[in-house]
Amino acid sequence: MSLAVSTQPRARTAGWQIGLVVTLVLVLVAFASVVWTPYPVQSVDAAAIMQPPTNSHLLGTDGLGHDVLSLLLRGMLTSFVVAAVAVAVGAVIGVPLGLAAAGWGAVADAFVRAIGGYIAIVPAFALAALLALRFGPSPGTAMVALGFGMVPAFIAATRATLRAAPRHGYAVAAQLAGALPLEIVRRYSLPAFTRAIGAEMVAQLAVGVLGEAALAFVGLGATAPATSLGLMLREAQQGAAGQPMLVVAPGLLLLVIVLALSVTSRGLRAQGAVPASGATDAA
Repeated sequence: MSLAVSTQPRARTAGWQIGLVVTLVLVLVAFASVVWTPYPVQSVDAAAIMQPPTNSHLLGTDGLGHDVLSLLLRGMLTSFVVAAVAVAVGAVIGVPLGLAAAGWGAVADAFVRAIGGYIAIVPAFALAALLALRFGPSPGTAMVALGFGMVPAFIAATRATLRAAPRHGYAVAAQLAGALPLEIVRRYSLPAFTRAIGAEMVAQLAVGVLGEAALAFVGLGATAPATSLGLMLREAQQGAAGQPMLVVAPGLLLLVIVLALSVTSRGLRAQGAVPASGATDAA
């Protein structure tokens, strides 16, 4: 029994490290598609339309003769870029609001939480639809809509972390030892806050990748001639029966990306004993 208990932390650590490695590999492969793909993304092979996987096209081709593996690599890049920009938008707005809620008293806390509540009422899909009507569907509209929808999560993560910091054992021990408040913030609170926001950014990156795919699938995100994982799934609806890899490849890649990011985020939270934002808003 003691052996099983002692190996659990190691298993959790190994799990999130594997998730981190998988995430980094996928990101590197995605950005490598800027300079290399097996075939030019927009090249058409009229003699190999809807071809199943072969030695020349490892994942086959689509209805226009595009190489599916090349589309997959470039689509993964689009998904990562849209999700990363959305996370940046959410963090730039949400973290300062969370700081204000945690540090400016009860009135500011109530006001910021109300803002977060109102933002949460507006689904990213609704905002994306409004932006698409005004500016047309594009990755840019997906970035803004998804980023705006992430603001409440960053408010909650920032607020919960800062409000919990003074109650942590290390902060109390440092105070009893006579450490100055600024020293406590520099040595303990700031690293904990950095880990918390880092974990939240990774978690929201997974949300962004899924959100981008969903928006592209319904026509509110990337459109041809661009490509993304969601757009590949959208365009595969007509030919999935004849070429299953059109659906299997982007769908499986989405699953791997989201699982890797989720495992990494959970591991980062566990390393820093960071509460999940969705569960701590009522703290």
